[in-house]
Amino acid sequence: MSFKKLLPVAVISIGLALTFTACSEPMPQSVSAAPESIPVAPKQSSTPVRENTFTASGPLVVEHQLDLLAQRDGVISRLAADVGLRVKMGDVLAELDNRQLMADLEAARSKANSADAELKSWQSEDKVLEADYDRAKKLWDAQLIPFEQFEHAKYKAEEEHFEVLRAEQSLAAAIATKQSIALELEKTRVRAPFSGVISRRYVRDGQEVTRGDRLFWITGDGPLRMGFTVPEKFIGQIKKGMEVNLTTSDLPDRSYKAKVAEVSPVIDPSSGSFEVLVQVEGSRADLRPGMNASVNLTMYQ
Repeated sequence: MSFKKLLPVAVISIGLALTFTACSEPMPQSVSAAPESIPVAPKQSSTPVRENTFTASGPLVVEHQLDLLAQRDGVISRLAADVGLRVKMGDVLAELDNRQLMADLEAARSKANSADAELKSWQSEDKVLEADYDRAKKLWDAQLIPFEQFEHAKYKAEEEHFEVLRAEQSLAAAIATKQSIALELEKTRVRAPFSGVISRRYVRDGQEVTRGDRLFWITGDGPLRMGFTVPEKFIGQIKKGMEVNLTTSDLPDRSYKAKVAEVSPVIDPSSGSFEVLVQVEGSRADLRPGMNASVNLTMYQ
C-alpha cells in the first residue's frame, strides 16, 4: 500500500485516540450546597484603648487636727494634759489664773440680784399706784374729787410705769455683764474640741501667754485621709466611692482599702489638675497620721 493511502487512516486513528483520552477524564460534579463560611476577623478599632496607671503619694491626715490657741491673756496655773494622753471632747487640758475673773463674776451676780430685787419693788409700787389711779378715775367720774386730784393720780401711775421699764433695763444690763464675765472665765479653761490624742504641748506651768499663743496640738482618731492631685484628662474617670489600694513604705508587706471621698469639680488652671481625697476604710491601728502613703489608680484612655 502506498504512503498516500496510509496517511488518512493514521490521522483518523490519532483523532480517535485523543477523543478516547478526553472522555476517560472525570467530569466535575455540580455542588448544590453552599460553600463553608470562612470566619472573618473582627475589625480592629482605629483608636485602641490604652491602660494608664497613675500613682499618687502624700501624707495621711485626719480631718480633726489643729493647734489649740489661748483665747485670752493669762498665766498657766494648771496643766492637766501632756503628750500622748487620749482625751475626750470637753476635757479640760489646762487652766489660766482666773482669780480676778471669779471675783468680778461674783460682783456681777450680786449686782444682777440687786437689780432683780429693785425691779420687783418697782413692779409692786406700780401696782399700788395703778390701783390708786383706777380709784381716782371712778371718783372723778362721780364728781367726788377735783380734776387736779385725778390728774395727780394719773401722772403718778405713769411715772411709776416708766420706773419699772428703767429697772427692767438695768436688770438686763446686769445679766449681760454677768454672762460676759462668765464667758471670759470659761476661756481660762482650755478644753479639747474633739476626742483624740495630744500630739504636742507648747506651754508649761506658770508660763504667761497672750491671746493667740499655741498651747497644744491635738489630733483626732480618724478617719485617715490622703489628698493628691490628678491630671485633668482623668476628670471624668474618678468618681466618688471608687475603691483604690493604699500602701505605705513604713509597712511594705501590707495594703489597705480606701475609697474616693471627694473629687474637686473644678480644674486648677495653673497646674491643669484637680484634687482628689481618699479615705481609708475601717479602723487601722497600724496606720498613723503623718505617714507617707501611695495609691494606684488604673484608668483608660
